[in-house]
Amino acid sequence: QDAEIVRTRDPQRLAGCDVVVDVGGEYDPGRHRYDHHQRSFTESMRSLRPDKPWSTKLSSAGLVYCHFGSQILAGLLGQPEDGPVVAALYDKLYENFVEEIDAMDNGIAPAAGEPRYALSTTLSARVGHLNPRWNDPDQDTEVG
Repeated sequence: QDAEIVRTRDPQRLAGCDVVVDVGGEYDPGRHRYDHHQRSFTESMRSLRPDKPWSTKLSSAGLVYCHFGSQILAGLLGQPEDGPVVAALYDKLYENFVEEIDAMDNGIAPAAGEPRYALSTTLSARVGHLNPRWNDPDQDTEVG
């Protein structure tokens, strides 16, 4: 809740962080390292939680959701983490929101072959609009 967010790829700074997400080249939940950028990384919701049906390769967002989603939902809802409300919402939220993030981040197409329509307002596209354009002379993402 009171965490300081640090944006860096500096290994020395990362080593001092309690939780590292989407950088560092390491997936180690025991040390709270949640990066999916290793060639050997193939984890999916199903591989980490065999009771779940989804086989889409997880992004770092999916890893965090996989490990902490139920706990966060339980806290927000005031419901038991192992109760039916949290379980149902966890599955629906993954299937209808987080799985898209996982797929987009890992370059997985929404359809085999030619898509029937364009996805023009995905979460990835909206976040991308917040970044400076590639040719913008000011590349500072903290200015805004």
